[in-house]
Amino acid sequence: MFRSLARRAALSSASPSANPHTLGPFQVFDRNVKRIQKDRAALREDSRTVDYVREEVADRMMERFLDIKRTFGSILDLGSGAGHFTKLLEPEKAQKSLMVDLSQMSLNRDPDSDFEVQVERIHGDEENLLQLVEPNSQEAVVSCLSLHWVNDLPGTLIQIREALKPDGLFLGAMFGGETLFELRSALQLAEIERQGGLSPHVSPMTQTRDISNLMGRAGFSLLTVDVDEIKVAYPDMWALVDDLRAMGEGNAILGPRRALRRDTLAAASAIYTALHGNEDGSVPATFQIIYMIGWKPAPTQPQPLERGTGKVPLGEAL
Repeated sequence: MFRSLARRAALSSASPSANPHTLGPFQVFDRNVKRIQKDRAALREDSRTVDYVREEVADRMMERFLDIKRTFGSILDLGSGAGHFTKLLEPEKAQKSLMVDLSQMSLNRDPDSDFEVQVERIHGDEENLLQLVEPNSQEAVVSCLSLHWVNDLPGTLIQIREALKPDGLFLGAMFGGETLFELRSALQLAEIERQGGLSPHVSPMTQTRDISNLMGRAGFSLLTVDVDEIKVAYPDMWALVDDLRAMGEGNAILGPRRALRRDTLAAASAIYTALHGNEDGSVPATFQIIYMIGWKPAPTQPQPLERGTGKVPLGEAL
């Protein structure tokens, strides 16, 4: 039911030199539904109160960004939303941020006064990056919790690499496959018990083990991939589901879906508490975050030594 998005790699014949617009992506998500969800979420009065996951991930991304000893004239914030990462930028690190997002409401939710750097907003689909910017034009591309909603992840990574200048930086964070495993298991068990079958209610996500391979296939060099978790306690399952909607993180799987009955949802809530509940009566929700860093190849980058050039025998080194 919850298919790994690694199948995107198997079903897409992308190579680092491929034209991303000729790829045949494996369609998982309805991008129009996702745009509507994000638009509605941005218009909710509580939209800023549920920014806690994105703000925490943006903070952790910024720590990685600051470790890179380079100053950028500009960066491209892909799937920026209201600009959670861009808000943390300081002029000493970058002068300008080009914010790109599928949702115009999210893109324009917060005023310019929240930013310390110059901001330019572009309303467009992250899946069509090279229709929005020129190849070899960007010093750095960052993406904070957006790439888990693209259909053709290998193709999107290729477009990011193509958009970068030589030796350009890509820094991204996306939800990993263990995200919301507590909610998934509760919904599965309840639906089997009450409705006699399964249908997808939580979106499939990429497994950690696939990211390095996908980044390498997309043509990035000097790869760094690491994983982190954010655990949040909620009063009950209903509060979690409501917050996910307010975040714009509702289910957007393509195709018809069987609706969950009220008694199935009630059973899922009870199962959630029984299997995963905390001693204080709250329930935990785990958000697994995959962080990735890659560079567009350039002749000036450090290169591995050619085979056979080592001067110390392996046995001696061991």
